[in-house]
Amino acid sequence: MANNTTHTIEYKTLSKILLVLLFLTFLTISVTSYHLGPFTVLVALLIAGLKSFLVLSNFMHLKYESLLLRILVAMVFVLFVVIVLITFIDYAYR
Repeated sequence: MANNTTHTIEYKTLSKILLVLLFLTFLTISVTSYHLGPFTVLVALLIAGLKSFLVLSNFMHLKYESLLLRILVAMVFVLFVVIVLITFIDYAYR
């Protein structure tokens, strides 16, 4: 943590985040019941990315960290997106 300070998040905020995560989980499950073709996986991955952002920023206190650490985590997400895009392109041209 930056400057060795502690950050506490209220239970009300954590409860809201929990409810949003549960809603997104049920949304992911419901998306798979619709036939969106190749976009089903894409939508599920986007929802999973949003859930991971919520967990990283709130439960792992990333929003209180230094800018350098946040940029490094963002670069990991960008690398993940690039790998997924390459995989989708490879799958499309087989």
